[in-house]
Amino acid sequence: MKIPFYRLQSPEEAGDFCVRLAGRAEPGTEEGISVEKKVADILRDVRDGGFERLLAYTRAYDCPKFRARSFAVSVRAMERAARSIPAGDKEIILRAIGNVRAFHLTQKEESRFITRADGSILGQMVRPVRRAGLYVPGGKGGETPLISSLIMCAVPALVAGVPEIVVISPPRADGTLNPYLLAAAGMLGIREAYAAGGAWAIGALAYGAGPLKPVDVIAGPGNIYVTTAKRLLIGRVGIDMLAGPSEICIVADACADPAWVAADMLSQAEHDALASAVVIGTDEKFCAAVAIELERQCARLPRRETAEQALAAYGAIFCVPDADTAISLANRFAPEHLELAIEDAWSHLPKVRNAGAVFVGRQAAEAFGDYYAGPNHVLPTMGTARFSSALSVSTFCTKSSIIAVSRDFVAENAHSVARLARLEGLEAHARSALCRLSETGE
Repeated sequence: MKIPFYRLQSPEEAGDFCVRLAGRAEPGTEEGISVEKKVADILRDVRDGGFERLLAYTRAYDCPKFRARSFAVSVRAMERAARSIPAGDKEIILRAIGNVRAFHLTQKEESRFITRADGSILGQMVRPVRRAGLYVPGGKGGETPLISSLIMCAVPALVAGVPEIVVISPPRADGTLNPYLLAAAGMLGIREAYAAGGAWAIGALAYGAGPLKPVDVIAGPGNIYVTTAKRLLIGRVGIDMLAGPSEICIVADACADPAWVAADMLSQAEHDALASAVVIGTDEKFCAAVAIELERQCARLPRRETAEQALAAYGAIFCVPDADTAISLANRFAPEHLELAIEDAWSHLPKVRNAGAVFVGRQAAEAFGDYYAGPNHVLPTMGTARFSSALSVSTFCTKSSIIAVSRDFVAENAHSVARLARLEGLEAHARSALCRLSETGE
């Protein structure tokens, strides 16, 4: 197994690698254009053909004998699923939900108001959206249910107070959803679930299909077809983000454990062949040891081939002079996950500018954040951590400005407002402000 090895003196020397990362499944490529056309056609089909077209796509791609009555999953089926899974697993899921809920409760915003000296009241009203749709990828034919993705999307919506939450996920070969997924949905208090996947499921969330009514916000990860569908529907519905392939960048020094670092890199490389796993080390012997560990551990992975492809194409070991250079290079990558496996990691944290999530200290494996710690694991990728953030409670909220002006405000400001309006050539705006002066005696 080969992983690129670089010796750099400055972050600027990694320019070619940055270009390679940015080019993964870019919309401007021939493949991207092809995907966009296919997805646009699917969305149009679902919009115009509704439930029948949704069923046709589901039969063509997931379950040839899929029946219309299998689309909507009953509450009774969720309850049966909850009874069918081991008590120990149920406890683990409940604890994960509790950890994620405790963190997201700290994000909840309240409506707020201020009163000016002239009696005017200004504020912001925070309200949950009425209806949210959560897409949960099916895993390997539904046999590896992404329970963590459901929890990470559902809990912020629940904390926000969304009254109607919908889960949709691809059916298994027999037309059902995995019992673990249904059990988790039930534990979260969700009572509306559907069996459908891919771009047609995203279209159904946006436009409605049969018993599924349209939603206001769509959240949840997916493949390039799901992500493209979400992008094409911006404006019709709100979305969480346009997530790309998984990424991890580990800043490490000579005191880090090469075996731990390699294990963390492989935890992302095993996702898919487009995933990126990078270590930026400050010690050449350590970097060489990581390369050896990667080869040793990868050989024993069930998803070995996928991990090897990812490491060869989008992985790298960078050897740099010091921690400051390492963090500067990491900021240039703006990774989804950034681990600081270095001495006195907390003192270096303020230097981190661009990262979806930062794991501080050698014990903080990225996997803990994926499942159990509490912060959200739906994170910006492809360098978008420069300007976007993790999925949060605010994803499922709207914020309306409140303006209630007093007579004194009108008397003092109407002429100024009118002047600004006339500078912009908007006479009706000016007259709208000035006509209020008759009530103030001006």
